[in-house]
Amino acid sequence: MIDPNIDTLNKDKVNLETSKIAWQELQRFFASGAAVFVASELDLIEVAHQFSIDNKDQVAEWMQNQQVALVSDAQALTWLEANADVWAVVVKPWILVQGC
Repeated sequence: MIDPNIDTLNKDKVNLETSKIAWQELQRFFASGAAVFVASELDLIEVAHQFSIDNKDQVAEWMQNQQVALVSDAQALTWLEANADVWAVVVKPWILVQGC
């Protein structure tokens, strides 16, 4: 079991590292297969936290429900053409991305 104090500190750290960024700035991460889409109904901070603690079961459930996946070519093109800003957070080796 994870110590709740450490859990809270980890979420706080992830929250501080989350920012809005132009999708165009993330193109190289998309091209390398490191950009991960997070559905809008999910809390980006919670998803990043679960990635950071390597909670494979939770991540697999989100993937099964198509709430977390590699950014698709269609999604990337839509964001690029719209000159969209996205919310992003790094959980190495991934960049988790959620539309604004």
